[in-house]
Amino acid sequence: MIEIILIVIAPIVGGLIYGFERVVRARMQNRQGPPILQPFYDMYKLIGKQAFIVNPYHSILGIMHFVTIWVVVAFIILGENLLYVVFLHLLSTIFIILAGFSVNSIYSHIGSNRELLATIAYEPILIIMAVGFYIINGTFDIPVIRANPSEIISLVLIFLSFLLIIPIKLKKSPFDASEAHQEIVGGVEVEFSGIFFEFIYMAKWLEYVFIYLLLVLFAGNNIILSIALLIGVFLLVNIVDNATARVKMKHLINIVLSIGFTLSLVNLLGLSYV
Repeated sequence: MIEIILIVIAPIVGGLIYGFERVVRARMQNRQGPPILQPFYDMYKLIGKQAFIVNPYHSILGIMHFVTIWVVVAFIILGENLLYVVFLHLLSTIFIILAGFSVNSIYSHIGSNRELLATIAYEPILIIMAVGFYIINGTFDIPVIRANPSEIISLVLIFLSFLLIIPIKLKKSPFDASEAHQEIVGGVEVEFSGIFFEFIYMAKWLEYVFIYLLLVLFAGNNIILSIALLIGVFLLVNIVDNATARVKMKHLINIVLSIGFTLSLVNLLGLSYV
């Protein structure tokens, strides 16, 4: 019963995290900033806006993106197979990429291209992370991973690689090139409007929940470590976001694949020979 409640309120939790993040970012920049509930005010405002349907495939793919990422979060909460979670999350990303390609908009196409390139960069690390947990625990089942003691020391290089890809997933500097609102007007979501944009907006909130649920897996059954990781990584991501400039897409791919993929692969090979 508790799991079902958590699944239902997951978008709300994601919206609160996003709202709190905006407050923290404003304080870091020495300005007042919006209230913590601003994301929900934005949602209410979107309800009253007219939804312009470019084509039915575009709208349906956007909704499927939202539904699939919600299912991904549900699978983690329910304790399903971690590898299934990683691949299902990839499917949700593919839906939004296809949505961008389905319309005749240069901005949307550039956004989809960049999202696809970013996915190629970070997806191998998520797969290696799942395999690393499998080698340590002997299973991909999330309840077993949660029940065992923390293996963050054994998976330290994979953990660092995971930290490297968090800004990509949350569209934070220096790895927010796939969105790059200064260049491509919001990236792949540019042609969504009204209620259909609401689905994309809530999908962003669920990405926060997805990332932080994966993060606490590194803490195992250590509650104190879980809280420390959540607070520490949240602050770290926002500090880096405020202190760095966006890199180009080619630099994003080079950095993630040369550093993140190499570190995680070395960690994986090390586990294989232990």
